[in-house]
Amino acid sequence: MRDGLRRDTATAHSAGAAQSGSDQRGAPRFALLIRAAKLITPEGEFLCVVRDASETGVNVRVFHALPDCGAMMLEMQNGDQHELELIWQDSDRAGLKFLGPANIARIVESPSRFAKRPIRINLEVPAIVASGDERAAAHIHDISQQGAKITSDHRFSIDQRVRLSAQDLPEVNAKIRWRRDNAFGLVFEDTFQFGDLARIIAAMQSRKPA
Repeated sequence: MRDGLRRDTATAHSAGAAQSGSDQRGAPRFALLIRAAKLITPEGEFLCVVRDASETGVNVRVFHALPDCGAMMLEMQNGDQHELELIWQDSDRAGLKFLGPANIARIVESPSRFAKRPIRINLEVPAIVASGDERAAAHIHDISQQGAKITSDHRFSIDQRVRLSAQDLPEVNAKIRWRRDNAFGLVFEDTFQFGDLARIIAAMQSRKPA
């Protein structure tokens, strides 16, 4: 993802919309040209894209309605977390206010000791893993654009080709990358578009266990 940025002034739909107009004008915004992140809420975890940030908050692009649960955590791709409050949402944009001090330079630069990897969403969803004519029950524990972690009582082999599916998750071809006891790491042969996966994750988490 490109790391370019430009400095701009806050608009009427800034994340600090709850503050006075003078406060908004006093908080210059840095328009990030796409910064993948996730929002951690009591209702689940959701993908988003940070579009700009200031000392008061962030504007994000979302792909579905966010849960109305007050405070939530924004986790960046490097693992940094920031507690925020949802102030407004309008279609595919939302504004959130920081509930504590935030290092804007670090948000912009997103430094990390490790290579960037796709955002992983933690969730608990029953699934089916198929290989040939065999079908095995499984549970998805996390998912990203490129793969997933599952558990299953079935014994899969390393490099075995399988098909993973769940309610609201279309069948996807994958390969077993690693295994540890009854846990398996899958790498998808067909990766998801960011927005498509965001909507799939929201749909899967909207279904409460009976």
